[in-house]
This record gives sequence, structure tokens and C-alpha cells, in this order.
Amino acid sequence: MKIYNTLTRQKEEFVPLKDNKVTMYSCGPTVYNYAHIGNLRTYVFMDLLRRTLKYNGYELLNAMNITDVGHLVSDEDEGEDKMVKGAREQQKTPWEIAEYYTDVFMKDIAALNIEKPEIIPKATEHIKEMIEFVQSLLEKGFAYETSDGIYFDISKYEEYGKLSKINLDEQMAGARVEVNTEKRHPADFALWKKAPKEHIMQWESPWGMGYPGWHIECSAMSMKYLGEEFDIHTGGVDHIPVHHENEIAQSEALLGKPAVKFWVHAEFMMVDNGKMSKSLGNTYTISDLREKGYNPLAFRYMCLNAHYRNKLNFTWDVMQSSQVSFERFIEGALQHKMGKAEISKDVLDGFLSDFEGCINDDLNIPKALGIAWNLVRYPEKSYSIYEMLLKMDTVFGLGIKDAEQKSAEEPELDSEIEALIQQREQARKEKNWKLSDEIRDRLRDMGIEIQDTPQGVKWKNIRGN
Repeated sequence: MKIYNTLTRQKEEFVPLKDNKVTMYSCGPTVYNYAHIGNLRTYVFMDLLRRTLKYNGYELLNAMNITDVGHLVSDEDEGEDKMVKGAREQQKTPWEIAEYYTDVFMKDIAALNIEKPEIIPKATEHIKEMIEFVQSLLEKGFAYETSDGIYFDISKYEEYGKLSKINLDEQMAGARVEVNTEKRHPADFALWKKAPKEHIMQWESPWGMGYPGWHIECSAMSMKYLGEEFDIHTGGVDHIPVHHENEIAQSEALLGKPAVKFWVHAEFMMVDNGKMSKSLGNTYTISDLREKGYNPLAFRYMCLNAHYRNKLNFTWDVMQSSQVSFERFIEGALQHKMGKAEISKDVLDGFLSDFEGCINDDLNIPKALGIAWNLVRYPEKSYSIYEMLLKMDTVFGLGIKDAEQKSAEEPELDSEIEALIQQREQARKEKNWKLSDEIRDRLRDMGIEIQDTPQGVKWKNIRGN
């Protein structure tokens, strides 16, 4: 198995640090708002990597953090904490915000057939480990204290920039005026921030009341759960220049050796060939896809059609095409289940060998999916092809087996659910969107998912999803 390592800028053969066990850390969500489809593409990639490792027989220990404090509005340690900002805007406590959006995120990844990592630590539950980490960096001379916090001194770490390949001298030449004159270098980053009395998220520390910097969280939690050295660190390409660069600096400064063997990153998702941003109103969510009648797994199918290191362009036309192709793929696979044809072992082994060659070549999932399509379209219907497609789907995660079970479980609407659907329709006609959304959420809690399509309202049973 070969994986592209951002650190070396090349594909390398993957060999775990310890026998057959793989340790992996994945940067998780900052739970202050809904995850959009660009965020979720990165977790589909994480899932494909997980599934491919397990397909190859590796035992996996994957930790994915929940950032519920410390991530400032700017990745460069500027602005206020995203959790505090979200709490103020939504008039809730940061803990209420975190609980709600963590729950939504978990439902979103479940809808996308993304397996939950084995360990999901929350930043707020690991303040002690972070403080100890910062203390050690101070003792070793890699950090210093200012009036507003503790900062990492990048001049003490000679390899700073090795992940992003940034040239700090060039960066300095074009830098804006630094607002924090106490910092020794503009790129020095916060390990711990001292909090004013009115700040609503703060903890006791040797430096007074405060809260952790964003970058320290991942280093402290990965070390706790995976050890000083682990195999793989995943995230989006947006993490490379700041977050992951800083993780490397603080971890290696503390340990005196590399902490991570492979750094692996997923590319951006574009929308209509442009940037995804709230100001443009194109940060679509899983809920937005469902509202338009799309199956979240059709979005997963879309992600499978682009290599994780290539940008993926989202349009509603592509989404529609993906839904059609996804449904045809599932239907085609299921048609083989009742097939009686005998396919030679050599033919089947050839398909499987090609499939495995693709997934093990830096997760070439688009090519592997093409091989699966050749099986789906095979002129003779055969149960052995169905079995092979199920095997391939342990990597794809498109739910071939689940689709068959769900098709046999179409329920009848009881009178209460039918009345709620009619009540929601009336609310929509009256443009009472608040009531419409409340009824939709209530129906979802009852196990019924509503989809508003151009052909009218559709519903399906999601109990057990």
C-alpha cells in the first residue's frame, strides 16, 4: 500500500510503526456551527483511508478530536474563540452549542456511512494534559510568556516550515504590521491564552485563568491516546500552513523526534468552480441536500469520483447526476444477487486484483469504482459478482447490503405521521418556514425523513439509520 506523504511530497510505501497495528489521528470539527459539504468531504476521505487500511488487514486505532474551545476565528490566533462567538450569536452557552453541533455532526457522518473513529476526545476534557504540555515547552526553552498568553518561539525550532515549505524570511518581508508587539516573531503562535474576567470559557492554570490555543489540543490528545509516535495524521489542505505546521513544531520540540510518520491531506471542495463561503451562501449542509430530495450517500458517491488530492467541484447538476448514478449502481449490484451464471474464478480474481491495486495506489478510488462498475455491467448475472461487489463496498461504503434491507422495510404511515406531513405542507403553503422546519425535525425524531422534490413531498423510514 502506497500513500502520498505531504511531508516528503511523494508517494511512499506504508509500513506501520508497530507490527500490524495502525495509529491514526484525524483533525475533527470545531463544533460551533453545522459542518458543510466541504468539511464532510474530508471526513469521507478519512473514512476511505480507514476502510482501505482495514481491508488490508490492519488493526486500526483512530482518534478524532472535537474542538469545543480554543479555535479562534482566524487560524493565525486572531479574533475571538469560535465557540464563544457562536454562543453569543445563538444566545446559548458554549457547552450547549458544542453539545448540539456535535450531535448534528455525528448524525451527518452516520448519514454518509462514515465509520466513527475508535476514540473521539473533546478538547474541554483534556485541559490538564494541555497545561502540562505547555509547561514542558516552557521548561525546555521553546516557549515564553507575554501579558496575554504563552507563545511558542519558532526561532528555537530550526525545522519550522518543513511541512508547508514556507520561507519565513519571504513571509516576513510581506507581513503586515504585527498587532502583538510582545511576540518575538509574527509567526510565533499561542499555546495558552490568558482570559479576561468576562471571557466565558476559562480554566485555572499556572499563568492565571485562561484557555488553550487551538494547535496544542491535537498534540496533547494525540500523544495521550496514540503515544509519542504514530503512523498517520489526516486533515484538509487548509490545515497545512498553520495548524499542522504548528503541531509539528510543538510536538517535535517536546519530544526531540518526529511524532508523525505520514501527513495526509484532502483537497478543497469548490462550488460552481469558486470558493465555498458563507458570504456567497453556498456552504451547503447535509440538511440542504436532503431538503432538495438527495440521498446523502449520493454525495458520498460524488466524493468517490474524484481523487482525494484533487479539487472536487460541487454543482447541483453534478449532485443530480451523482444521485442517478448512485441509484443505478445499487440497483445494478442487487440484480446480481439472484443471478445463476457461473463466472470463472480467474475472471473474478482479475477484477479483484485490479480493484486492490487501485485502492492501494494512494487511494485511487475513482479508478476502483470504475472496476466495480464493470462488474455491475457484466452481461451475465451472477451471485458471485454480487458477493465481490459487497467485498468492494467495504471500502466504498455505499451501503449495497443496507439498500436491499431497506427496500424490504417500506412502512405504512400511521395516522399521526400522516397528519403531521399534511400539517407541514399547509405550513409551507403559508410560508411558515419555522413551523415547517419544526415539524420536519419532529418527524425525523419519529424516524421519518421528509424530502421536498420537484415531484412533490417524498418520505422514507430512517429508523435504525
